[in-house]
Amino acid sequence: MTDPAPVCAPDPAQQVVAALAADLDTGFAALYERYRAPVFSTALRLCGRRAEAEDLAAETFLRAYRALCGYPPARIADLRPRPWLLTILANQWRNDLRTAARRPRPAPETDAPDAPDPRQSVEDAAERHETGRELAAALAALTPAQRAAVVLRHVADLPVAEIADVLGLAEGTVKSHISRGLARLRTLHTPGGTP
Repeated sequence: MTDPAPVCAPDPAQQVVAALAADLDTGFAALYERYRAPVFSTALRLCGRRAEAEDLAAETFLRAYRALCGYPPARIADLRPRPWLLTILANQWRNDLRTAARRPRPAPETDAPDAPDPRQSVEDAAERHETGRELAAALAALTPAQRAAVVLRHVADLPVAEIADVLGLAEGTVKSHISRGLARLRTLHTPGGTP
């Protein structure tokens, strides 16, 4: 007697692509639901500020929808949603950096604190907030190329080949950015490390 073939769970990315091919609006809702968390978390680690990350994530999905409206069915069928969305995000972030470099920066604002989680103690909430601030400051000390590579690898959990596609760089360059960025983060994390 032979064992029945294992039933493989359908690939979520392929389910989203199939939904997009069947109906763009319904499929886009599925795309948003599936990828909003990874897009936002990547945006937050790139920007370091919640308000900027929310704007960047929203702009990413807006640009994605506009692009999908002009895509033929064959292009939608070949779509790899996560790297495609993160490519849009990375390009928009780099454009925002270039734009910001050309004009004076406004006075710093403080982000509104996150709504408290009623299941979390005050001490835990304070520790989580402090850790997030420390991580944002450490990532901000990296060059934009290093920050993007580290965030895409260790926050978005993309393989090096996909990061190379997203950033438009050679795989060796991506590995170098990740390695140097992590080394810089380790230096910053040690006592006496300076940004």
